[in-house]
Amino acid sequence: MSCPIEAFIFDLDGTVYLGDAALPGAVEGIAELRRSGKRTLFVSNKPLEPRDAYARKLTRLGIPTSSEDVITSGFVLGYHLAHTEPHLRLYVVGEENLLNELRGHGLHIVPDFADQDPRQVIVPDGIDAVVVAFDRTLDYRKLNTAYQALVRGARFFATNPDKTCPMPGGAIPDAGATIAALEHMTGRKVELLAGKPSRLMIDVALRRLGVPPERALLVGDRLETDIYMGKLAGMLTAVTLTGVSKRDDVQKMSSPPDFVIESLAQLVDLHC
Repeated sequence: MSCPIEAFIFDLDGTVYLGDAALPGAVEGIAELRRSGKRTLFVSNKPLEPRDAYARKLTRLGIPTSSEDVITSGFVLGYHLAHTEPHLRLYVVGEENLLNELRGHGLHIVPDFADQDPRQVIVPDGIDAVVVAFDRTLDYRKLNTAYQALVRGARFFATNPDKTCPMPGGAIPDAGATIAALEHMTGRKVELLAGKPSRLMIDVALRRLGVPPERALLVGDRLETDIYMGKLAGMLTAVTLTGVSKRDDVQKMSSPPDFVIESLAQLVDLHC
């Protein structure tokens, strides 16, 4: 590989695996990069599991990984808020693992309003900021509580903007759908985004790798998040066609990724 790249940052869903199976070429491609001395790091916008769970999954699929080599949007949000605004009281539209992640950073989570009648106007007390994430337990009560807090001046944070999450056989709604609903209802815009394409996530990733952006390549399947984030940081980028993006989508871009690959096995043959 005649390339000055020292490190590779990989998206997970649709790039390395889909559901519970590694995508074709992923295990072999990453193993070959590691054998050639390249560092690898994995980033995910999904805050559904702690980092060690993603590391165990990668290891189980044949890609040995430690939790230190995984960064999630939930981890980035918790890390950032703990270092900038640890006093905020957060209402989280998210699943239990995200709540535990944020608590692990010493942040204050407002208890859910489980006893509130969702048919009534909820006037939430003690909420400084609303956090919106991928939440498969989302219901009207949660949406209403977040709405009421936002229209009363609570700040508006999110883990990730993805509209959908790729799954075997299709996709399911992700955090972007909830964000769009709340933005539409309140006229507010998310002020802090932790996951891709935020600079927060890529800055944490590059610090973890210890390399400058021009020495790292970002690989992902989403043009609007993975590739956009890499370009924003001044990195080389490669889109894999194993997930959301198709070749036609790439050809429509005014600033396309540096490489288009069919699988991660092709990474070892890049000439950059």
